[in-house]
Amino acid sequence: MQHGFIKVAAATPEVRVADISFNINAIVDAVNAAGESGAKVIVLPELCVTGYTCGDLFLQEKLLREVPPALFLIAGKTKNTDAIIFVGAPLAYNGKLYNTAVAINGGKILGIVPKTYLPNYNEFYEMRHFYRGMSEPVQFELASGVIVPMGTRLLFCCAGMPDLKIGVEICEDLWTPEPPSIRHARNGATVIANLSASDDITGKDSYRNGLVCGQSARLVCGYLYADAGDGESTQDVVYTGHSLIAENGRLLKESKRFANEIICTELDLERLVAERLRMTTFEPCDDGYCRISFSLTIEEVTLTRAVDAAPFVPNSRRDREARCDEILSIQAMGLKKRLKHTGCKTVVIGISGGLDSTLALLVAVRAFDLLKMEHEGIQAVTMPGFGTTDRTYENAVSLVKSLGASLTEVDIRDAVEIHFRDIGQDSAVHDVTYENAQARERTQILMDIANKEGGMVIGTGDLSELALGWATYNGDHMSMYAVNASVPKTLVRHLVRYYADTCKDDDLNGVLLDILDTPVSPELLPPEDGKISQKTEDLVGPYELHDFFLYYMLRQGFAPKKIYRLAQIAFGGRYEDKVILKWLKTFYRRFFSQQFKRSCLPDGPKVGSVAVSPRGDLRMPSDACAKLWLDELDGVMSEQ
Repeated sequence: MQHGFIKVAAATPEVRVADISFNINAIVDAVNAAGESGAKVIVLPELCVTGYTCGDLFLQEKLLREVPPALFLIAGKTKNTDAIIFVGAPLAYNGKLYNTAVAINGGKILGIVPKTYLPNYNEFYEMRHFYRGMSEPVQFELASGVIVPMGTRLLFCCAGMPDLKIGVEICEDLWTPEPPSIRHARNGATVIANLSASDDITGKDSYRNGLVCGQSARLVCGYLYADAGDGESTQDVVYTGHSLIAENGRLLKESKRFANEIICTELDLERLVAERLRMTTFEPCDDGYCRISFSLTIEEVTLTRAVDAAPFVPNSRRDREARCDEILSIQAMGLKKRLKHTGCKTVVIGISGGLDSTLALLVAVRAFDLLKMEHEGIQAVTMPGFGTTDRTYENAVSLVKSLGASLTEVDIRDAVEIHFRDIGQDSAVHDVTYENAQARERTQILMDIANKEGGMVIGTGDLSELALGWATYNGDHMSMYAVNASVPKTLVRHLVRYYADTCKDDDLNGVLLDILDTPVSPELLPPEDGKISQKTEDLVGPYELHDFFLYYMLRQGFAPKKIYRLAQIAFGGRYEDKVILKWLKTFYRRFFSQQFKRSCLPDGPKVGSVAVSPRGDLRMPSDACAKLWLDELDGVMSEQ
């Protein structure tokens, strides 16, 4: 359970309608199997002790009399399973019958949660047998001398894991305008258990999936949905055992339909708690819930859930293309508004033949198209310097021509040499002054051309560079509108690729593909044998690692050790642990030390959930210390 992870399960045992003895054994077998897999929270279907489809047999005294002893048997037989278990059963109280979820832990029955909303439409007729659950907890005598709380306002809280608080709702409760889980979550529940018996018809699985994922997103919680399956009566409908586990809008695990399965995965409670802390609109309340404590053995959890190595990039091609088109549109609309507001008919962009400036130019083209302005108003400036190679220069020129933009070439070498002479810099010393003087000269040229043409300079730097501070202060760091400022490097590549695939221009496609194949470089040092000698990722580390670190630090608020652990899983086989650790430390050092550059960023459109604008997502002091974060990583290798 280190780093807030806990393994959970939704299990669908085979049942026989009204055969309680058979069902006891099936439930115990399912619980034991889930427990052996390490699950600490196990949810079973609605009314699984008797079967959901008993119909009027629910009114038979013989059937109901057998339910409490069955629950005690299940509790006794699962005593050694280190988990909290939720089992569905019909229970009579004060002359009424309730459809309930019974919580069991360590051989004891902890509490009983009745169903709130009873469907009585179409194929459902629960109000024929059951009564709406009471919200205020009552003391229910389950057997002589055994009294447990019963009511909808129960929360099951783990003594050794404070972030694990479980609320319960039952099937139809989720399908209503005001599910009980809303109140549960506002009263602190981080996990919702739903015991369900949802029959299937064509298309219902997609709707059910959307409900579960949507509720987990709305409530910022883990959601365990265990559905009834094979064994229920098929007199009029069929139950397919469609169980789901979701976390904050993301489907983590889904069972096959038409097959009774046990699905297991891990919930990240730390992530849920951190997200709620971030959301000022997630308002807690205190409705006088009865909080029932239970115990679990705290132990390490082996993660089986997928960890995406590229969290900014959708996995499927269809989703990726849709995301790319959407981002390009956001960028272009942002620039369009700025041009319309200022009355500018010209934009000035420094074109290097690299990915970032290419994307900025493509965005400018789209913005000009939206404004129905000619591409000649896009002033692309290529500025060869000491490190410019023939490949990047030719790609820059070809790109501008393919897009119909205006091209200006200004060789910066003479101007920079004069500047070196003025400040006493030896041009043979290839230090930071040597590099940054070129970057600032280029920015001066762009700014002055913009003044001359009555236009604005469009920034090209991306989110990953800003996170690392890989930009020359008051050089490429500065512009009048920064269209790429919230686009991570791993996504820049896909945006350019998407444009190449959809442009329907063979010449433009060829240029874009070659740019994609060119190593990322600022080209500020002289080439070696005509080839790029300065590769960014050799100096600051792989961008795919840094984007991963950035996402989990800023978006999720994770601690360094947890990010390291997730990176080991995501990049296992691609990077050695010591390499991941090296670049993670580099990330923290640079992220903290370079905040002063982010504190004065130009305007630019936010396109995703992570951004570093000082006016929006990141209000961070420039002199904050990284020691706490770096200290946590000291000795990590020796601990393994």
